[in-house]
Amino acid sequence: MAGRLVELPEGELVVDCTAEGVVFVEADADTGLEELGQPLLPPYPCVEEHLCDPGDTQVVVGKPLVFLQVTRLKHEAFVLGLHICHSLCDGFGVFKFIKALCDIASGETAPAVIPLWGRELFTSSLAPRITRTHLPYEPLAGATAAADVDVVQSTPPQDMVGRYFFGPAEISALRSHLIPVPSQQQLSRGPVPAATTTRPTTAFELLAAATWKCRTAALGYAPDERVRLMFTCNSRRSWKRDPPVPEGFYGCAVVLTVAETTAGDLRGVPLGGAVELVRRAKFDVCDEYVRSTADLLAARRWPPFVVDRTYVVSDITAVGEEKLDFGWAKRAGGGVPLAGDALSKLVSYFMRCKNAQGEDCVAVPMYLPRSAMDRFAQEISALLPGRSLSSLNTVS
Repeated sequence: MAGRLVELPEGELVVDCTAEGVVFVEADADTGLEELGQPLLPPYPCVEEHLCDPGDTQVVVGKPLVFLQVTRLKHEAFVLGLHICHSLCDGFGVFKFIKALCDIASGETAPAVIPLWGRELFTSSLAPRITRTHLPYEPLAGATAAADVDVVQSTPPQDMVGRYFFGPAEISALRSHLIPVPSQQQLSRGPVPAATTTRPTTAFELLAAATWKCRTAALGYAPDERVRLMFTCNSRRSWKRDPPVPEGFYGCAVVLTVAETTAGDLRGVPLGGAVELVRRAKFDVCDEYVRSTADLLAARRWPPFVVDRTYVVSDITAVGEEKLDFGWAKRAGGGVPLAGDALSKLVSYFMRCKNAQGEDCVAVPMYLPRSAMDRFAQEISALLPGRSLSSLNTVS
């Protein structure tokens, strides 16, 4: 992380271990932790002031790989604002880096878990074999350059608005919709699976399905247009081979998977059917899928994601951020802010937090054109009888 990325003639990115160091900024603010909100829930005020400027985040070659700012607040609280180059590590790797900082700052002589580069685990084979279809990098069926301009991509940033959701009561209300679909005839317009009660539904599956379904309706896509939900899967957990990914591995080990259907089918199916679409995409990730992804990226030199008519989700509730402890300071709140370039705001990071009652919540940011946000609120409210959207969380 003290080095710099360089690009080889054939286009591959490698780390040059130049020991040039990282950017570290010390700052002071004449505010207290309580002024950031009680309880501490995103979106936090003054986020941009707690992050040092990394410049153009689309440029990674020749730049510092870590930008770290520590802002001292009143009454011994502080804010740690961090940018880490995503080409180097994923969210789980970022947490391992911060955890190592905690270990050293609390007086340990070395991190409890020694960091491991270990990228050969995911190195493409000498003869790349792309054995699976990888929809994150494939165009939507029937799309054309002229027609496939997503309203989310074409709306100016000043006309976009961000909002956060959900509490435990809302998650419970959504679960009440998970009943079996009475008739397969209801699903005759497309390959949307019926709901099932044979497996427990995770909070991620439930929230991803509900927000994807309501977002699609809010954006007014034509019934026959294909829409996608793209989300990350941690191959540290899905990797079944021996040996497994070592605990200290901090590089990128997430792969992308996609659920796809038509806008009309997604709007028409009950919530349980949308949940099954999410499950089908999640359980499609296996060792073969991970290997095929590595070979695809090597063969195409990091092909761009297809994000038109696509809702992108990254679940970071399990990275362990809530367990951070410096010994003399414990984490009070955090997450990924709606800050920086607009592209970063198109990803809904599912984040762990607590409400005023001390209950566990999942903060789900949604970034939409202003007019679509009102329709999204109506769609979500329809799934939450007896609750107004204003009771969920704040608007950024």
